[in-house]
Amino acid sequence: MLRIDCRSASRTSNSRYCDGLSRRSFLQVGMAGMGSLGLADLLRAKAAAAASSTTAAKSAKRDTSVILIWLDGGPSHLDTYDMKPDAPAEYRGLWSPIATNVGGIEISELFPRQAKIADKFSIIRSIHHDNGDHFTGGHYMLTGKGGVSGAANAGKHPFIGAAAVKVTGARRPGMPPHVAVPHAMSIGLRPGYFGGHYLGKQYDPFDTGGDPNATSFKVQNLSQINGLDVPRLQNRRSLLSSFDRLRRDIDGSGALEAADRFQAEAYELVAGSRAIEAFDLSRENEKTRERYGRHSWAQSTLLARRLVEAGSTFVTIHSGGWDHHWNLQSGYLKNLPIIDQMVAALIEDLDERGLLDTTMVVMCGEFGRTPKMNDGGNGGPPGSMGTPGRDHWGNALSVLVAGGGIQGGRVIGSTNARGERPKDHPLTPGDLHATIFDVLGVDKRIAFNDFSGRPTAVIEHGETIRELF
Repeated sequence: MLRIDCRSASRTSNSRYCDGLSRRSFLQVGMAGMGSLGLADLLRAKAAAAASSTTAAKSAKRDTSVILIWLDGGPSHLDTYDMKPDAPAEYRGLWSPIATNVGGIEISELFPRQAKIADKFSIIRSIHHDNGDHFTGGHYMLTGKGGVSGAANAGKHPFIGAAAVKVTGARRPGMPPHVAVPHAMSIGLRPGYFGGHYLGKQYDPFDTGGDPNATSFKVQNLSQINGLDVPRLQNRRSLLSSFDRLRRDIDGSGALEAADRFQAEAYELVAGSRAIEAFDLSRENEKTRERYGRHSWAQSTLLARRLVEAGSTFVTIHSGGWDHHWNLQSGYLKNLPIIDQMVAALIEDLDERGLLDTTMVVMCGEFGRTPKMNDGGNGGPPGSMGTPGRDHWGNALSVLVAGGGIQGGRVIGSTNARGERPKDHPLTPGDLHATIFDVLGVDKRIAFNDFSGRPTAVIEHGETIRELF
């Protein structure tokens, strides 16, 4: 059992992870993925990667999508979806559970909106990977594999969403299949464990950048280049095509013919209306925006709904600031109402639009938090004290799932009386990933060549959680 305790870090700022690195420093890292290469280049690379794969991947025919809400830093299961009101005070925490509209299911009193729609989502309470390192836990939850740590945090495998979209592509032409709102970041690394890794950078997510709640929000890499209007883009495209036709006379490989197709896809993304309209939050009425909540996380969630509705396959939402070793009370009084409003709004909105059956919603972080609360550092050096919190805990965590054919109103698995470890039906990140692949219609046995050319299974250990369906 490994638990990392970083309580010796400064209590004076909530802008740092427990390793002492500031989130601001991470945000200064250059944009990865789509922003670093031209669209046509990325699309060509995508085709090359697909052609070189030793595993033939049929495009999934299901018209399904996934929205992953990533709670970066690790939320407490005991203060959200797996409360223990009968445990000793230092375990049960600060809040009481409330009943939901499903008999026998209780969640945090800070989740009153979700309590009213518990029949539309389910809770998995028995996932574990038994590691309390931020990076190891994040790598397990996002790739299904270990092999990294705080001392060596570079990713070693692709994000399961990147692998899925390599198979499926976008559900509609003219949309990026894999999007991160507002950015892809795991434990401060960008794109971190959301990247394509050995699948290629073309499978990194398309980052929107910016703050979707800002009035000036505008998606990078999607606006017309240098202010060119569509007719001028068409002229440039025609000119490029003319040069390619001249060169085709001496090209016997067919590469230029393939390039035409990729350039057409890139042109459709930049100049076509589907993506531009989908990313334009100003098209949503004010009532809907208020329904989700006027916060960056909430408006990112609304944008995710717009994207899957338009044809993106896998959209991730980054929600940072969940590393509450101390001052858990103030942190959760701030964060949990935002999560409650946006999750309830997303599920209801998808349902009302007829999209819930085809859109799987997943919410989790890299691990849970210690069942026993700490003292907040009291007794430490001057200036280091805080109010109680919880430390890292990979032995049990809760995951919310909804939609995509998943039945609501169910609790899968349980933890023991103090929330320390699974009691019934222990599950792994691989089981969650296999379930996601099943929803998307992707073969969970699929493998791709790694950097050494060795076929590597995306999901090495995991089976679909049948009780959800």
